[in-house]
Amino acid sequence: MRIPHLLATPATGAVEGANEGVLSVLKNAAQDALDMTSKLFLPALSFSSLLTGLNADSKQPLLRAGSGQTGQSRAPGDSPPLVNFQVAQPLTFPSSWKSCTVELIHHNFAASYYKPAIAEWTPPTDCGEPSEWGGVSMNYTATSNGTQYDRLSAVTFHNVEIWRTSTPEPTYNGIIWTHLKDATKYLPLFVKPGRLILDLNNIVDEKLGLNGEYDVTFSVTVYQRNTHDFPVQKADVIIPLSNLSPDQANYASVPPSLSTKVKLPKNAVEAYAEIYASGNWYEEFWYYHVANEWISALPEGAARGQGPFREVQLLVDGMLAGFATPFPVLFTGAYAPLVWRPVSAYGSLDQPTYHIDLTPFIPLLADGKEHTVTIDVVSAERTHSILENWWVSGNIQVSTSGSDKQTTGHITRYVVPEYALATISGSTSPSEPPYRDVNVTVTADHRLYIEAEIQNGWHKKTVRWSQSHSFSNKQEYRNHAGVQNMTQVTAGSSISTHNGIPKISDKFHYPLSIDFYHIKDTRGDGYGVTFDLAFHRTELHPLHRTLSTVINSHRKS
Repeated sequence: MRIPHLLATPATGAVEGANEGVLSVLKNAAQDALDMTSKLFLPALSFSSLLTGLNADSKQPLLRAGSGQTGQSRAPGDSPPLVNFQVAQPLTFPSSWKSCTVELIHHNFAASYYKPAIAEWTPPTDCGEPSEWGGVSMNYTATSNGTQYDRLSAVTFHNVEIWRTSTPEPTYNGIIWTHLKDATKYLPLFVKPGRLILDLNNIVDEKLGLNGEYDVTFSVTVYQRNTHDFPVQKADVIIPLSNLSPDQANYASVPPSLSTKVKLPKNAVEAYAEIYASGNWYEEFWYYHVANEWISALPEGAARGQGPFREVQLLVDGMLAGFATPFPVLFTGAYAPLVWRPVSAYGSLDQPTYHIDLTPFIPLLADGKEHTVTIDVVSAERTHSILENWWVSGNIQVSTSGSDKQTTGHITRYVVPEYALATISGSTSPSEPPYRDVNVTVTADHRLYIEAEIQNGWHKKTVRWSQSHSFSNKQEYRNHAGVQNMTQVTAGSSISTHNGIPKISDKFHYPLSIDFYHIKDTRGDGYGVTFDLAFHRTELHPLHRTLSTVINSHRKS
């Protein structure tokens, strides 16, 4: 087994060399831990039966690799807890900045469904006035031991989701992990008091064989910039797109779609939506779903329907304003849990988000009336429906002008197909009677172009917003679905300019391949899996720091 090639640096590349020593240590430690896994033997199970979604209420213990029980791999002993981690962009705040850390939550999540930890935030006073702050970071540290599934967790602040994460699966001897996240883009929320909600829906039930509890510590650090430093670019207002619950997680289940009533300030001049979206339950492994017209060609229970294509859409009063083709996050319980220790797949501890320029819609959204902003998830099937479920939420980050003048304008071009253009093809070939080998390919392509004229006082600008995303998923089922190979490539760009000046530039390439094969010998039946996953993304955003991230990961059980 090879350790993944790991690289995550700012666009400047300045951090890459400084962290070579750290990455070398992490690679060596990870290599030692990952090499312990060879082949995984289980009673015979169809691959689809292994795909029980993250945090499903009905989730029952499956026999997990190497142990016979969920998330369990060792007998109790004196070994120290295993340190887990996900490679990610490092924090890059200047060492000369003064910092103030506030521990907001220390909570044990046992039988914790719909029992989040809640804290009231008060801005610290030891780091100057909030107007002097140059950044914010968050620290999520947790530990667990025993037998437990991977669980979804999220942090909500002022009804805005600011972090979506998940838990590694524990061992009997215990695990511990810490993840740091730059939260400077949410600085407008932290400069004022507000409620913070951290949810982690967990089940502890000895009858189900689940005894792992998660002990979580969550803290926030603010940074006082030096007097000669330029103020940080930030939004003036952040508007939640959520269920607006005062005491529960603020993400919502799709289907049905999530709709929020919003009204932008009348002097808004820029608006950018951020979307959180992740598949759950039957939709956790959406990329392995098969187009409906080919399900009948497969053995019963070999795969789920509604196809492998998913698109997250954002609509303003029913008009499509933008979309995201999501990155396939592999959580730590995916297929063969041991391969995700100690290095979890990219996105498992900090899921990526997606951005849409809503500036062309400001004249509508800032007219003083309430408007409906909707987040939905669609497929490439005839009805565009999906299975249960996706968790979604979002926010709109708004910049206003220096005056109180009403922003006016109108959309001058709107070339936006409602759905992606998709093709579905397949073939069958004889195999050992009475079985057939099945090959299915789904492709999709979606493009939009929106142009608008925006005016506030004497200031006038032309806004152009375009997206071009492509998708391809090829699946091969052989030996009565005992061999299941999948190759998927998602790629594209989202670009906006204001008077020719780039505002959003998001270019991405997400290749994924998973090869699953059934094993049978004198020791019994089992399965093996090979994963190749990559995250290549370069992001420019006017209110966030520019990032270029390249992660290439190869895992084999």
